[in-house]
Amino acid sequence: MTVRSRFDALVADPSPTTSALDDLWADLPTLRPEEMLGAWRGGDFSTGHPAGGLLTKIGWHGKRFDSLLDGHPLICRGEDGALYSNTKYAGGGHSSLWEVGFRGETTATMVYDSMAVFDHFKKVDDDTVMGIMNGKLEAAFGTADLYYFWLERDHA
Repeated sequence: MTVRSRFDALVADPSPTTSALDDLWADLPTLRPEEMLGAWRGGDFSTGHPAGGLLTKIGWHGKRFDSLLDGHPLICRGEDGALYSNTKYAGGGHSSLWEVGFRGETTATMVYDSMAVFDHFKKVDDDTVMGIMNGKLEAAFGTADLYYFWLERDHA
């Protein structure tokens, strides 16, 4: 089974296990921060993490990185259908991209400007990345469990 087919199966799974997600993560190549520049459409793996409910509530569409130091982690779709950077959440709604060590590897990581939270990224293919949110998650979500999600390049 290819990495892409494993990824697709986990996206479609109504309740993937964290061990299956961790196994996939371990097999993915790391990224440089520059590879994350641009607009991304996102979703999550159906693990039941409270972050998924919050993102659905606020109309999360994805992320956008205009430069390494100018990131917008919460690109949301408003009631009028327009995309906007939601700065009400995520401690002010801005971020930057860095190389950060996670699980023994250094990979592209989004660092929230006002929260001790990190989104680590690894490459599924040229237009798709898997992400794991890590850090002080309990204050924001009521659980310290990692949050697993994905991003696809938004060519719109």
